[in-house]
Amino acid sequence: MANAKNVLGENLKTCCTSPMTGFYRNGACETGPADTGTHVVCAEVTKVFLEFTRSRGNDLMSPAPHQGFPGLKPGDRWCLCVSRWKEALDAGVAPPVVLSATHEATLKYVSLEDLKKHAVTIH
Repeated sequence: MANAKNVLGENLKTCCTSPMTGFYRNGACETGPADTGTHVVCAEVTKVFLEFTRSRGNDLMSPAPHQGFPGLKPGDRWCLCVSRWKEALDAGVAPPVVLSATHEATLKYVSLEDLKKHAVTIH
């Protein structure tokens, strides 16, 4: 993660460690060749988004203990696939994003303007 940059051109910050997120399960929205889903958007998930993504076949609310996945609840931060976030944006249900923890690779798919419109601050 030392060289990873966020959408603001700064060093990529940690998205969340409880629950542990990221394609590499290190808390950061890093990506690499094995990450075919491009899990680069650090989002603060909402109930509306969780229901939306479940309706699209990706249930993030139900625990999957065999994969070490606790299930998400509204307010949790999670590294989302950029294509799912964009799909939610187009449907009007995009969850807020943490710009400092969203990988710069996101900008290949989504504009910084759209991300800023959905930005939250680290608290």
